Amino acid sequence: MAPDSPLCRIVTGVAKSDNPNTDTTNADSERSVIPEVMGEESPAVLNDEATEQVTQPSKLIRIATMVRAMLDEVRRAPLDDAGRRALREIHERSLHELQGVLSPDLQEELAKMVLPFSSETPSESELRVSQAQLVGWLEGLFHGIQASLFTQQAMAQQQLEEMRNPRSLEMGMQTGSGPGNESNEAHPPGAYL
Repeated sequence: MAPDSPLCRIVTGVAKSDNPNTDTTNADSERSVIPEVMGEESPAVLNDEATEQVTQPSKLIRIATMVRAMLDEVRRAPLDDAGRRALREIHERSLHELQGVLSPDLQEELAKMVLPFSSETPSESELRVSQAQLVGWLEGLFHGIQASLFTQQAMAQQQLEEMRNPRSLEMGMQTGSGPGNESNEAHPPGAYL
């Protein structure tokens, strides 16, 4: 089987192993995650999806969790000028850090979505809108990754079942009836002649 075949493609750093004997290290969680839908789609669609990558999924999750916590904080309590300036700085640093873990396609998409603040000290409503927008974009990214992984897992499971059940393949390869084929109809072919 070729290393680039669909069954050999492995997405790491997102799903945990069901095997309790498997040791998961931090290095495993820092590999690239490629949202990819396998199936009978055109190569152009697959190429577009293959370019949307997250190089450090654990860092992405930490940033997303922090951004959500900041949004909750902005909603809970009023902020003074110093707090709003600090929150703006944290927001901008978060965006900068996100740029480091996203592929160029995702970086471009994020840059198109995020609007710059209008002043040095943004209002609470500006902060809430910016944080909510970033949280929403990150949640959409996570949903896209999950959907791709689910589809990929379902397709791999289907392919595995087809490989495990060679009888279904043999039944499809049977020839038409003729002299000498009567025994094949009564007893489908097995592993031996």
